[in-house]
Amino acid sequence: MSKVKVKAPIEAKVKAMTLASYLAGVALVAVIQAISDTPSMIAFLPDWIETITLPLLPTALTAATGYKARHTPRPDLPADQR
Repeated sequence: MSKVKVKAPIEAKVKAMTLASYLAGVALVAVIQAISDTPSMIAFLPDWIETITLPLLPTALTAATGYKARHTPRPDLPADQR
């Protein structure tokens, strides 16, 4: 008999840090493109697509790391809030 593996939900803090990482990446790429002499980082893509796609790699790494990180138990909280 095979066991059904239940996926754990993604915690709100992981979702928040993933969004923050992506938005920070977009802002950084936009600034670099605005002040750079050659704003194209990936030559075959238009600049506006670069701005939204380049931050995807660090964002994916942030999400995966946050999802795989163990939850830190809080023994100081009541049992129903742990």
